[in-house]
Amino acid sequence: MNTNPAVYTNEQMLGWVSYMSTNVSFNVEKVKLMNICQRKKNVIPSVESNKRVLIFADESHTNLCYDMWKAGLGDCEVWYETGLEPSGNLKNCKVKDMIGNGIMEPTVLLVVNENAKESYRIGIKNENFAHGPIRYVGSEIRAVIMSMLHLDSQDTVCIVSGESIAIEAAIIASEGTVIAVENNPGSMASMEENADKFGVHNIEIIPRLSAGTLTNLPVPRIAFIVASKTLESDIEALLAINPELQIVIYTLELNILASIKDIFAKYNIQNMEVIQIALSKLNSKSEFVTQPVPWLISGNAVKQS
Repeated sequence: MNTNPAVYTNEQMLGWVSYMSTNVSFNVEKVKLMNICQRKKNVIPSVESNKRVLIFADESHTNLCYDMWKAGLGDCEVWYETGLEPSGNLKNCKVKDMIGNGIMEPTVLLVVNENAKESYRIGIKNENFAHGPIRYVGSEIRAVIMSMLHLDSQDTVCIVSGESIAIEAAIIASEGTVIAVENNPGSMASMEENADKFGVHNIEIIPRLSAGTLTNLPVPRIAFIVASKTLESDIEALLAINPELQIVIYTLELNILASIKDIFAKYNIQNMEVIQIALSKLNSKSEFVTQPVPWLISGNAVKQS
């Protein structure tokens, strides 16, 4: 976790809010504030879902405007000025006009996106993700999974072999951390590409679950695991750092489903619940095509005395 102090103090940020609102004329109640100085923050999803975002940045985000332009936000209007104290004549242009000018000092930017959809709808369409070596779960099933995780903005969640789930979790837990476990080099590369594409910076990608890879990472409250032959060892590693972990498991395999009850009993994971999701879609031939039918198994670990 980054423990570096913020560049801007609370008093300075409040001063900039007043200064910006006076010079640009906007409703302070409808502005999202983001202090990203020396911090990993999800600027792009915030600009996509808020009409006005006031950003406090520094040289740790040199390519901020380029990243926004690359994400299709180049036509957003921006007012900006450098310095810690609110002063000077605000400069005004489009984000795309700033892509050649990196942020090299403390800078305040008001980004206006009049096309923002001020809501977040879970269940991102699969075609929006980067193509990787795995098959993404259907967006409708992903929406159910996200509803089961019950994430809040400051949550820490561990996602094992679930790239698309990790991206949606990172957007929802924008002030928290997503630990994405990808033990396949191709899947790891795809995970990195998706994180860059969606502009989420709160994802920590690790190759496996072990004491070494989990060191210095936040402790997850909940884990989502795409079951594999390492399921039991994955659960054991996670319970070693959080003996009261909440767990959601995804599997298409009957033999894995049959083994989970014993695994839960062994590790004192209680309140086991199993649901199966069946989904069919109408194709171009007016035929219903059945999608893969997964089981979702959830439970809560209870610390053993």
